[in-house]
Amino acid sequence: MYKTIVVHVDGSPEQETRLRAAARLANEQEAHLVGSAATGISWLDYALLTGSMGAPMMPESDFNGVREAVQLRLRQFETAIQRLGVASFESRMIEDDARYALLLESRYADLVVVSREAEAPPIPGLATQVRGLPEYVALHGARPVLVVPAGWPDLPLNGHAVVGWDGSVQAIRAIAAAMPLLRQAESVKLTLVNPDTMGDLHGEEPGADMALHLARHGARVEVVLEHTRDSAGEALMAVARRAGASLLVTGAFGHSRYREFVLGGVTRALLARSTSPLLIAH
Repeated sequence: MYKTIVVHVDGSPEQETRLRAAARLANEQEAHLVGSAATGISWLDYALLTGSMGAPMMPESDFNGVREAVQLRLRQFETAIQRLGVASFESRMIEDDARYALLLESRYADLVVVSREAEAPPIPGLATQVRGLPEYVALHGARPVLVVPAGWPDLPLNGHAVVGWDGSVQAIRAIAAAMPLLRQAESVKLTLVNPDTMGDLHGEEPGADMALHLARHGARVEVVLEHTRDSAGEALMAVARRAGASLLVTGAFGHSRYREFVLGGVTRALLARSTSPLLIAH
């Protein structure tokens, strides 16, 4: 089970959706929920602002304004989480970039909840929003990341789950991280895309061993073999749409970042277009 869940707090338009998802998970798992908000200003930035590193003295009004705005966002977070019925929670303000703040908090958590990126307008009083946050935290952190799409309705995450299985270490880590949800899911579609091209990983009966592993953990699992000319990412999203999936699970960045960039990459496609909550791990 998840016992500590960290959720990103930044006051963006996508925040309400991810807070509802994080609160639902915290209630179902009886977990402690941590709201993490970052000023976007590191100690080095602060030193420059105050002139303590020999730089010209600069007014601290902008810096203090950012801190006050973050504190306000955290108070709003606490109000929202109380309304959503979470019994155990806290809020934390980190004096750093959001990426490093979440990496720090994730060390002591079981799951990090963020939003799928959207081109949101700047938020008055807050530092510029960080681009590439979900993939950064997944790639550099030690914990799985749940990426919630904007507008996701307040639905349970333990409905129908689609799991992308390609035999990789990253996929194994994602499956292990998602196990608390997969055990409770109505169904789990273990999906292999063009498995005949990777016979050395899947063996004579593709998916059978992993399906048995999931079943031994109590998952209601079905193996789905997708033979398609579409990319793996598009194939997984198609299976998720047909299943009405409330969760999509996959390894993150199984190839090098360069190959992911050049080839488009499963991770990049899912982060850009998945309409189901996406649990990823590297």
